[in-house]
Amino acid sequence: MPIINLDYASHTPADERVLLEFCRAARQFPANPLAAHQMGRAAMDELNRVTAGMAGLLGFGSHQLIYTSGASEANNLAIKGIARAYKHVGRHILSTCLEHPSVSGTLSALQAEGNEIGLVKILPNGKIDLDALNAAIRPDTVLLCVSAVDSELGVIQPIVDIVDVLATHPHCHLHVDVAQAVGKLPIHIDGASTLSFSAHKFHGVCGVGGLFKSDGVVLEPLIHGGASANIYRSGTPALALAASCYKALEIAMSERDENLAKVRKLREHVLCALKNYPAVRINSPADASPYILNLSVDGIKGNAFRDALDKHGVAVSVKSACSTDNAPSRAVMAVTADSNMRKKNALLSWRISFSHLTTIDERDGFLEAFDSIAKINW
Repeated sequence: MPIINLDYASHTPADERVLLEFCRAARQFPANPLAAHQMGRAAMDELNRVTAGMAGLLGFGSHQLIYTSGASEANNLAIKGIARAYKHVGRHILSTCLEHPSVSGTLSALQAEGNEIGLVKILPNGKIDLDALNAAIRPDTVLLCVSAVDSELGVIQPIVDIVDVLATHPHCHLHVDVAQAVGKLPIHIDGASTLSFSAHKFHGVCGVGGLFKSDGVVLEPLIHGGASANIYRSGTPALALAASCYKALEIAMSERDENLAKVRKLREHVLCALKNYPAVRINSPADASPYILNLSVDGIKGNAFRDALDKHGVAVSVKSACSTDNAPSRAVMAVTADSNMRKKNALLSWRISFSHLTTIDERDGFLEAFDSIAKINW
């Protein structure tokens, strides 16, 4: 029985065109781009071409792109890099309870180093409370970390409005994790100090991503030792990975609107079908990313429903794949209005995530499996 994949927020399979581009670059440019000979110069020219193309697609300058192994490394580089470079200004950092573990874990590590971490209030719709944000920023606040689209609920944060708030606090930098937005939704990047992304979230090869750094922002590197494409990350530039990332981004951006329309229809159909089950609670807000749908089913823990679906050949996740499995979802707790139900609802929650690759048959197969599990448990 073929597996029905509804866990695309965790990982997307690489597009065949992306794999071909990886192989082309690896074969055509076998030298180290840093090597001081003809083959090395050819590889560096290709890396520069790829970098300029990718930066152009996202509206940055090529000198602002730092290649990483993915969004987790990019988040670590941005957050630790800014915190350490600006510790003479202050050691207060703000974030939200909706962030990916690569953000929250990084903040915990910085807290152990003596930084003070504050979480800004989230409204019932999952969006950051702008008044609370403005009130929380202090003279020693050096950084705000926020995801453009969170990976559990699909909440789309008002980045433009957040930038406006920070405009009156120029000492506070803004780091935006756009891993769940790039290639899927329009994103606003003006005013952010840093943005992180990962190719495997938009059908690229796993193991490559990037960090865009605005001019004038200082970072302390995580990796030291030897020359590279820039001063912020030592190591041999992975040209084939960079080329494949550019190809994946190019495809995702060119097909974004068509894919988004298809995914919207899939999500709407599933939502309509789930209305037939009174025990289902939809945790994602109505204006969330169509790619992500978080729900709770009364009486069945999220882990149990995920495992039951797995036995039916359907793959879904409880929270982010990088999260601790048995802890209640902080994101779901934040948007559950009934204080007596918050922890329970968070433990019952799980996530469906769609792709333009999701077929009508797969959609219907999931709903059949859901119905079978529901009938057994109710």
